[in-house]
Amino acid sequence: MPRIQHTVTFRLVHPAGSPAEAGFLSDGRTTLTSIPGVEDFRIHSQVSPKSDLTFQFSMVFADENTYAAYDRHPAHVAFVAERWVPEVAAFQEFDYVAV
Repeated sequence: MPRIQHTVTFRLVHPAGSPAEAGFLSDGRTTLTSIPGVEDFRIHSQVSPKSDLTFQFSMVFADENTYAAYDRHPAHVAFVAERWVPEVAAFQEFDYVAV
């Protein structure tokens, strides 16, 4: 099974540079990296004016089973329900495998 790079690019409801923005990013890193199987977690900031999606979470999973376990993990489910849904204004999700 090929490794999966899971990415989600998003814009928050919080003002740029605000403590709420920093808190979301920090809490995202802490929560998501605590889940078994998450590798190479990174947060990227958008620099192109061509997109209004300003941040990206990127992580790698060893295989589809590891990714599926992450997706249903209680910490991920809670982060999505308690933080993502109320604090993310827009997003796009992409999952890649090397070709």
